[in-house]
Amino acid sequence: MHDDRALVEARLKRVLDERIRPAVHPESVPLDVAVWTAPGEPVPVAEGLAAPAAAITVGDRWGAPWGTSWFRVSGTVPQAWAGRTVEALLDLGFDENMPGFQCEGLVYRPDGSPVKGLNPRNQWVRIGAPVAGGEDVLLHIEAASNPVVLDYHPFLPTQLGDKETAGSEPQYTLARMDLAVFDENVWNLVQDLEVLGELMAELPVEGARRWDVLRAVGRALDRIDLQDVNGTAAAARDELATVLAAPAEPSAHRISAVGHAHIDSAWLWPLRETVRKVARTTSNMTALLEDEPDFVFAMSQAQQFAWIKEHRPEVYARVKKAVSDGRFVPSGGMWVESDTNMPGSEAMARQFVHGKRFFLDEFGVENDEAWLPDTFGFAAGLPQIIKAAGSKWLLTQKISWSQTNKFPHHTFQWEGIDGTRIFTHFPPVDTYNCSMKGSEIAHAAKNFKDKGVARHSLAPTGWGDGGGGTTREMVAKAARMRSLEGAATVTWETPAEFFTKAEAEYPNAPVWVGELYLELHRATLTSQAKTKQGNRRSEHLLREAELWAATAAVRTGFPYPYAELDRIWKTVLLHQFHDILPGSSIAWVHREAEKTYAAVADELNGIVAAAQRALAGAPASRELLVFNSAPHTRGGVPAGGAGAVTVGSPGRLTPREGGGYVLDNGLLQVEIDGRGLVVSAYDIGAERETVAPGQAANLLQIHPDFPNMWDAWDVDAFYRNTVTDLTELDELTPVQDEGAVGARIVRSFGDSRVTQVLTLAPGAKRLDIDTEVDWHETEKFLKAAFPLDIRAERYASETQFGHFYRATHTNTSWEAAKFEACNHRFVHLEEPGWGVALVNDSTYGHDVTRTVRDSTAGTTTTVRVSLLRAPRFPDPETDQGVHRFRHALAPGAAIGDAVREGFRINLPERRVAGDRAVAPLVTVDNDAVVVSAVKLADDASGDVVVRLYESTGGRARVRLGIDFEFADPRVTDLLERPLAEGNVPVRVDGGVQLSLRPFELVTVRLTRS
Repeated sequence: MHDDRALVEARLKRVLDERIRPAVHPESVPLDVAVWTAPGEPVPVAEGLAAPAAAITVGDRWGAPWGTSWFRVSGTVPQAWAGRTVEALLDLGFDENMPGFQCEGLVYRPDGSPVKGLNPRNQWVRIGAPVAGGEDVLLHIEAASNPVVLDYHPFLPTQLGDKETAGSEPQYTLARMDLAVFDENVWNLVQDLEVLGELMAELPVEGARRWDVLRAVGRALDRIDLQDVNGTAAAARDELATVLAAPAEPSAHRISAVGHAHIDSAWLWPLRETVRKVARTTSNMTALLEDEPDFVFAMSQAQQFAWIKEHRPEVYARVKKAVSDGRFVPSGGMWVESDTNMPGSEAMARQFVHGKRFFLDEFGVENDEAWLPDTFGFAAGLPQIIKAAGSKWLLTQKISWSQTNKFPHHTFQWEGIDGTRIFTHFPPVDTYNCSMKGSEIAHAAKNFKDKGVARHSLAPTGWGDGGGGTTREMVAKAARMRSLEGAATVTWETPAEFFTKAEAEYPNAPVWVGELYLELHRATLTSQAKTKQGNRRSEHLLREAELWAATAAVRTGFPYPYAELDRIWKTVLLHQFHDILPGSSIAWVHREAEKTYAAVADELNGIVAAAQRALAGAPASRELLVFNSAPHTRGGVPAGGAGAVTVGSPGRLTPREGGGYVLDNGLLQVEIDGRGLVVSAYDIGAERETVAPGQAANLLQIHPDFPNMWDAWDVDAFYRNTVTDLTELDELTPVQDEGAVGARIVRSFGDSRVTQVLTLAPGAKRLDIDTEVDWHETEKFLKAAFPLDIRAERYASETQFGHFYRATHTNTSWEAAKFEACNHRFVHLEEPGWGVALVNDSTYGHDVTRTVRDSTAGTTTTVRVSLLRAPRFPDPETDQGVHRFRHALAPGAAIGDAVREGFRINLPERRVAGDRAVAPLVTVDNDAVVVSAVKLADDASGDVVVRLYESTGGRARVRLGIDFEFADPRVTDLLERPLAEGNVPVRVDGGVQLSLRPFELVTVRLTRS
């Protein structure tokens, strides 16, 4: 037989496009349309419904960027359509290739009740099935004219990302506003042909099944009368019935389809628009659940549920009912789908605390899974946090985007820094926006890496990023693939149903140890510096506010600000969303974030000040008490206490031969040369030089930075090919202040200027580096280099509740791909017996490389911290302006010293006038154990909650001293619920004794007596 595949396939495409799809709505009449444009930000529904509207016609332009237009559409169903199904077709000017990325609408009835959302792949509203004929139709559409920021030519700089710069030019052309007859038989024929056509393209040519499908499709097309598609669709479907009924092979891959609408809580739209995106999507999904009995929909991010509860209570009521029916599934158990690299220990824990508690309080639902399909890599501390929150599974997809190395598993056990393992799944469909295309389903089956030992995978199904969700077409395709020869089987299931089956069939899944590093989007560790600084400083202010408010509550009866702290935590957690904290959102988002962080700081500083005043006693006292919020004693003041501080001997500053200055405080001797560079940092006690021979530390370096794609997200390895050392000097002057000695250094480069103050404080074995950059570069990358005279094949980066080791060499492609990585407060390098820490107050990105000595054998190691970038998409003004950073170089530091210095630089002491020292509520007698939180229990019982962890990677016995009357000490999970098993506190005089594994975190709840 001649091979006529191409002929039949081309015929199928044209007949579908030009004849069958148009016949789904064979008759239509226009609706009357009027519009009112809100003058500013979105208005309440009642105001939009009541506003006076002016006539508008199809073909007219509408919608300034970020505007809201209220359309009123009205008409009458023709009497001739009696007994038929009728829909309104409402096309606001959609490009169907951009669901979630352009204009959208929410349809209301005249009484203000929502009907469903409109988006490029969902333009219909059911009027009646069947209609009686003669019905009056009146609908209102709240239409958002969100501009297209990410266009067909992506990553071009645009001013559309902020309402303040976007202008007023109309963005859209009204395309179609009709009443139309819906022919369900033709619609089903479309689904039949699409499923078979897509399946056919994936089947092997040499197999009989491909030819069976091809012939059936050909016969069906023969039965179609192109002048009467509606009259002949049933006959065409009959020709396809046999091939559609052929069951799947017993060995077919099994896909659990989970209805899904990944909604970025902010990205190419502001937070306020996400509130409306969630309302549109959930309106659609609750309506689809009513129409499709097999369909199941899952939505993560408790914040998004909270938004509709607050702003769209009528939508929320429908969601709550669907949740109670078990078909709308709150998933993930986190406040938002956060970044996991940069959030600190407590913040990462609180993502689960606030997310899980919301789902428990609102729905009585507790999640076993963490749901993070789009997060840009996963920190090695996360498994322990997931488990401590009472969960046991993780889903993500983004690791499939890695550019260099293909991850070897789709289902596996992920082991974190403390040994905790979490059963993890990466959907082999390689998208969190599956649309049930045959190519997607076939890819999932072929791509699945665990064949022979596992058969299940998950497919998050629905339009996402900007929302939209699952469509009736996707549900129809899934129904046809429930058991279809040649395809994987598809069944709608909840995440829990999938994970239960997957874990049961794969009890000995392989283990992956350490971080899940995404070999892409590395620059998100640096972009939008002020957002990252706001996050870091908010995290530490929250620690302070909880610590001092709890201490004051126990000591003085100070009213603990439960509601305020709960609200502020949720604000900070929201801004850890994986397109806000990483710096990959539009200008509007980051402009608002800066204001939000400033307001958070003001409020938290107020709470701290009020609590400290309550503790300090007489405010008229001339004595200044030093409050130490850090988890280590500082200057004689205990951790979590207040008192008089002791200061070491002042340092000496002398001119350096050849230019510059020598700083000496008896612990370190630092030489700053005539260029303002650190050419020596000598550890006097260890008789050890820190700076690599012939090199200079604190060397600012600038690179061109124009990645191949994803400007705010990516830095490509070739950026290193070109570097400019910033050694030209404007000013070098000595600094002496309260016993500290140092130098002030000013440099100009390009259109920018940097001022640095380097100081040695009395009694401090560290060099403090304060940097101010007035940054006006574009597409440049600024780093600060520290070449260290250490041979290190690995180095430690702080992560949540511990640290993680990375290689300094590039033996394999896996190691070479980590050319930009994340740390929290420190990186630490060590030879046996001597190490160096580099700590920071707000930077995350860094790189570490090895260099052969010029004159002698051996290697040195260079750490470079990433300070600023200047991408032009999606925010063309990224990071322009003044920035301030604090770093410190700590020679001779062991890993415990790195932990201590990291906390010190992020938790500066506070001085308060008062006449009484403050004893800490709790103490620990082992420096390896860090107290990460002291607070009152979230249930307002007055119980004291203490969270602590082993910080050095070894085992630790610790006595938790408790300086108040207590009863019933209990170890709890992160939600402060007693654990039935695990670490048991042994009560001893004045406290409890605990034994901790390496990096183990423990939460202790103490009832006050």
